[in-house]
Amino acid sequence: MKNNISKYLAYLFLIVVSVIWLIPLIFGFATSFRSQTEVVTAGFRMLPVNWVVENYAAIFSDTSSAPILQWIGNSVFIAVTHTLLVVIVISITGYGYSRMNFKGRDVLFFTLLAISFFPNVVNLIPSYKIIDTLGWVNTPWAMIVPGLAGMGNIFLVRQFMKNVPKELDESARVDGASDFQIYARIILPAIKPILIVCGLFSFVGSWNDFLWPVIVYTDVEKMPVTAGLLLLQDIYGNYRMIGQLMGSAILAIIPTVLLFFFAQKYFVQSLDLNSGIKG
Repeated sequence: MKNNISKYLAYLFLIVVSVIWLIPLIFGFATSFRSQTEVVTAGFRMLPVNWVVENYAAIFSDTSSAPILQWIGNSVFIAVTHTLLVVIVISITGYGYSRMNFKGRDVLFFTLLAISFFPNVVNLIPSYKIIDTLGWVNTPWAMIVPGLAGMGNIFLVRQFMKNVPKELDESARVDGASDFQIYARIILPAIKPILIVCGLFSFVGSWNDFLWPVIVYTDVEKMPVTAGLLLLQDIYGNYRMIGQLMGSAILAIIPTVLLFFFAQKYFVQSLDLNSGIKG
């Protein structure tokens, strides 16, 4: 009886949380199919009186002041490149911190991990000065390079890698394998689940980043979609074309939704940090 009550409470909690998450999405999707006249005059309604596609037609036709597709293409390039480089960097770094022995290894790791807990806003001005000095303002590298060596991801990979038996390394060394061969042929296949999770987090984080691209981009054509949507407001900071704004936001979330559906099974599997280790 007690177990049933706990189960029902858990279901009730999950239903409430799901409703809280879904209502804004449903309202945004429905609003993207309202006419501007209905948005202004009808007040709050969950569903449109008349479903129209004029907002999406305006989004695809007016590419001079708000090139939505160009912004989405920029975001795809930035997020995909950032994700691939993150996977390479954190796997190599995790190998160094878990498999290689050098003086001060753990002290260095935990010092960097502690520093990574500082709020990101503290690093905004120094980071911008570095990007500006390198000439990366208004280039994709301003979004791709910072954050490649996130200590949170490296910590996850390091912990996952510690569960890979070291006897595998020692056997490979007896056969004459180098560190790079051990990393590439033994460690990488074993830690694939955690790399997929870190890759998903990195892609979504890069795609949804808002503050940093607003700072490093002033060229409308080169912006990612999150910074570009800000331009849909007027000079007073008000959003007048609500339907077009909602339509643009719906288009912007499609890639991340598709990514989640295709990678869902890998994400669930990798929630168990030992799932990739057999025997």
